[in-house]
Amino acid sequence: MKDFSHLLSEVNKRVTASVIRELLKVIGMPGMISFAGGLPTPEMFPAEEIGKIAKQVITSNPNKALQYGCTEGAASFKEELIKLLKKDENIDVSQDEMLVVSASQQGLDIVSKAFVDPGDAVIVAKPTYLGALQAFETYGADMIGVESDGCGIIAESLEEKLEDLKNAGRQCKFIYIVPDFQNPTGTTIPEERRVKILGLAKKYGTIILEDSPYRKVRFRGEHQKTFYALDKGEGNVITMFTFSKILAPGLRLGYIIGDKEIIRKFVILKQALDLCTSPACQAIAEEYLKRGNIEKHIAEMAKLYGKKRDVMITALRKYMPKGVSWTEPEGGLFLWVVMPENINSEKMFETAIKNNVAYVMGSAFYPDGSGKNTMRLNFSYSSFEEIDEGIKRLAKAITEYGK
Repeated sequence: MKDFSHLLSEVNKRVTASVIRELLKVIGMPGMISFAGGLPTPEMFPAEEIGKIAKQVITSNPNKALQYGCTEGAASFKEELIKLLKKDENIDVSQDEMLVVSASQQGLDIVSKAFVDPGDAVIVAKPTYLGALQAFETYGADMIGVESDGCGIIAESLEEKLEDLKNAGRQCKFIYIVPDFQNPTGTTIPEERRVKILGLAKKYGTIILEDSPYRKVRFRGEHQKTFYALDKGEGNVITMFTFSKILAPGLRLGYIIGDKEIIRKFVILKQALDLCTSPACQAIAEEYLKRGNIEKHIAEMAKLYGKKRDVMITALRKYMPKGVSWTEPEGGLFLWVVMPENINSEKMFETAIKNNVAYVMGSAFYPDGSGKNTMRLNFSYSSFEEIDEGIKRLAKAITEYGK
């Protein structure tokens, strides 16, 4: 076979495979209990209703559902999204302040392409969403990690990094934050801290990129205002939402809101990516929203996920050896486990696989590859029985590795 590697672009050379996607190949073995994927439980997919809606929207208006659509997104679908934002978040946006995308991962790619040149500084939390790190790395970003605690990104650490960049004559292009039930830790940033972080973004002339895929999946506690709402339309925040975690990831639907001039730039970039987000999927989601079932659906899903989280925490308390701690999120799909410093979750993975249990090693979520004594666990996908048995197996693996 000929070697064409010398023809590859610099972007292609920077791209690395997703740790999670690679893991999924290994953990599909019979008897394996996996806490590795970020998968919603299929039992919560409203498959029957979506099937009926799909038939209706395609047969009643095939010219809309099966034809090319506009890059910005279908105006009628965006109108439903605008109503939803007003009702749920008290956010007012116009059509030209919104772009429909093929889920939020495409949104990350578009934002990166719009703002990042090789070597540009982008601030991320330590740890943060792996898919974001991949997107930023693809465009050559210099990812600068700031410390986090049980309430998310620490404002003082953020200010220190921003000041360092300023003193070095460098501009932070944006601050990437998953403020609600963060992937991977499950932590939520309190409103008081959000106000401080937003103030720092304004002070240092940068933008907050707010990624909000899990926000609606809250099963206890009170919602905190979005960064976008706190910004009050001043243009310092770009926010991304997705239907992947609240309806069905197979629809590949999400949307970005922000200043209309920035959104216009995003639209032009998206034109070169895929011309438009699937009109059929937009039509399905539009009709689903019109029927008013989304709130009930999310409430039922959050109730189930809350029960699964409780089962996992109960199992962690029951089985885990001393020195192991974890977060106890009020929503979302994940929790974060911290083990003693002598436990390396990368090296321990083989031991876990032998015990028929899988996780994602925490170092994958750090821009500098640190956090080797940590791991992310997903509680939304597995059954109650699998969660209990899986945590038992995981505790056994930790004990065996630590000997």
